[in-house]
Amino acid sequence: MNRTIFLAGAAGAIGSRVAPLLVADGWRVVGTTRAHSKVAALQARGIEVAVVDVFDAEALTAAVVAAQPTVVMHQLTDLPAGLDPARMAEATARNARIREEGTRNLVAASSAARARRLIAQSVAFAYADGPLPHREEDALAVDAEGRAGVSARGVASLEAQVAAAPCEGIVLRYGRLYGPGTGSGAAQGAAPLHVDAAARAAVLAVRIGAPGIYNLTEDDGTVSSDKAKRTWGWSANWRAGQ
Repeated sequence: MNRTIFLAGAAGAIGSRVAPLLVADGWRVVGTTRAHSKVAALQARGIEVAVVDVFDAEALTAAVVAAQPTVVMHQLTDLPAGLDPARMAEATARNARIREEGTRNLVAASSAARARRLIAQSVAFAYADGPLPHREEDALAVDAEGRAGVSARGVASLEAQVAAAPCEGIVLRYGRLYGPGTGSGAAQGAAPLHVDAAARAAVLAVRIGAPGIYNLTEDDGTVSSDKAKRTWGWSANWRAGQ
């Protein structure tokens, strides 16, 4: 059985936590970064590195086809160090582009490589106003003004593309991340999620996830993660080393 995963965003907050878990689970992980300076650190974690930009569709397709993965995992974001508030407006636009154009390129590359499953990072804090806790079928805030609307429309595009992909599409709606590499050492705001629990969800999506959308947050009454708990046995309390 081919046990290869193509991990787009291997050096990111979640990618850097999930890659060692996948390697330990017996997967060959081919991970991407745009920076040559990050190659050695990724290789030290047991990752085969592809230096490629998700917006370079031709190079991305070549990298994915060369890897011949069973699973493609999309953990790409573009956020400023420490989540600098002064830079978040431009980061929101960059993330929306990743979710639209970057996802389109990854779907095409996955199709060219005949990957069986595509798993993509989304967010659980783009819901439109409505009764709480929000569940996966609730509407997203695509009509909102400002940054909230830009983000929600990017999320909606990503999720629609993954659902329409010619493979098993799984969307992971993560809460507001905290923990190593996230810029926040403690939970802040509604629907928080530790980065280790986010990485664990990605591993479970590889192992047993059925196609669909899954909320993944701690229980604060804002968002329900009952679906992931029921179908995967996922827990927001999971931490690396358990």
